[in-house]
Amino acid sequence: MLVLVYRKCSTCQKALKWLEEHEIVYEERAIVEENPTYEELKTWHGKSGLPLKKFFNTSGLLYKDMGLKDKLGEMSEEEQLRLLATNGMLVKRPLVVGADFVLTGFREKEWEERILEK
Repeated sequence: MLVLVYRKCSTCQKALKWLEEHEIVYEERAIVEENPTYEELKTWHGKSGLPLKKFFNTSGLLYKDMGLKDKLGEMSEEEQLRLLATNGMLVKRPLVVGADFVLTGFREKEWEERILEK
């Protein structure tokens, strides 16, 4: 299981602590230093079953500074994926990629259902 995080993010810190407490084996990847590629994002989006907007860090400063709230609706899925691949700060985190699931953000109940029930 791959977990993409930004170590300065308090939500990511909580998520990593949760994984440690539940003795979950995972590979950690710094989302800013090693931003997801277009190909990875396209694959993960397809696997997730989530709307693409769920992959955006809508509460982030960069998202707000770029005015993406108003722009995303006019962009194609490919344009959105390419934009996400330009900067890890645009990507919702933590981002968890399992064998047959993808999770964006940390919602403990969802993580319990998807990760612990495996």
